Amino acid sequence: MNNASRAFRYLATFSALLFFALAAIWLFSPATLLASWGVLFDGGTTGLVGRRAAPLYAGIGVVLLLARNAPPSPGRTAVVAGFVTTCLLLALLGLGEWAVGHVEAGIVPAVLVEVALALAFLFVVRAEGRAKAHG
Repeated sequence: MNNASRAFRYLATFSALLFFALAAIWLFSPATLLASWGVLFDGGTTGLVGRRAAPLYAGIGVVLLLARNAPPSPGRTAVVAGFVTTCLLLALLGLGEWAVGHVEAGIVPAVLVEVALALAFLFVVRAEGRAKAHG
């Protein structure tokens, strides 16, 4: 298999677009997400942290968009490992913040999406590896 699978291309593209949307929301309307998590937007500290997160989400989106056609390789594996790590740590952080009462149950959909994206990337990469081994 010399090229990325269709599943990897679609997943990377979808994830990139999702992260671009999150970057825009964090940059222009951080109060929207924070309100859904039950966090008061004070315009100061929470606004600053939210706006500073926006470029990180945008950067991850760019990496995924540029990697979407990359064939399986150590570099692409590094991109996937970084993305999976990011998603799982965000999910763990969200659950931890919910457990101690810093956020409300509105964080659960974000956690579920983060876990689903991590698992989807792991599944697609594993399937590509199996296809390469058998083909």
